[in-house]
Amino acid sequence: MGKHHLGEFEEIVMLTVAILHGEAYGVSIIEEIESRLERSVSMGALQTVLKRLEEKGYLKSELGGATSVRGGKRKRYFTVTNLGKEILKATKEQRMGLWNAIPDFV
Repeated sequence: MGKHHLGEFEEIVMLTVAILHGEAYGVSIIEEIESRLERSVSMGALQTVLKRLEEKGYLKSELGGATSVRGGKRKRYFTVTNLGKEILKATKEQRMGLWNAIPDFV
């Protein structure tokens, strides 16, 4: 994986964006993480990580259409890039390599 490294929260956010497949925006990402992991996430922490992952080229975003529900404000939707997919696969392989190296672990 070389210079590419994911922190735990970065990995969780990327996996969640992949799970939401086209419907990943701030609130939906937080709701998914909180429901799956029973872990509280602040919008500020999420926005910081989303920006960092986009700068690294692991995620890309685009603005959706404006809705009256949000007072005309548009949602920013995130998707995992091809590079992001490669990083997630490499991270999974590393983790599985560590798990598989534990002798007699159930």
